[in-house]
Amino acid sequence: MKNIIKEFKKFISRGNVIDLAVGVLIGSAFSNLVTSLTDNIISPIIGMFGKTDFSGMILNINIAFIHLSLKYGAFLTDVINFIIMAFIVFILVKIMNKIFHKEEKKEIPKKADEVILLEEIRDLLKKDI
Repeated sequence: MKNIIKEFKKFISRGNVIDLAVGVLIGSAFSNLVTSLTDNIISPIIGMFGKTDFSGMILNINIAFIHLSLKYGAFLTDVINFIIMAFIVFILVKIMNKIFHKEEKKEIPKKADEVILLEEIRDLLKKDI
């Protein structure tokens, strides 16, 4: 039992697990933010053109003794949330890639003096041939 506890402590204290936990928490908060944006700003604006709010879009189906209420407006809101979130994540990844590629380009290692001298000798030998 002590080995399992030691392994768990070692596992949980890794940076990757903590980074993942922070990412999940931030992702959850971000999801709530996008949901609020969609519900409170985007849906009413789009609903203004259709003269209805997405949350009120319900399809009622009555067949014999079965009554179904399909809330397709809520589904449309979730689709819009997904598209917005996916687009923002896409933009963030593009920005991060640009930042990291710029840093990689800036860190070009300086050639040693011996290497520069050998390259000059090589170039001179090529001219003589």
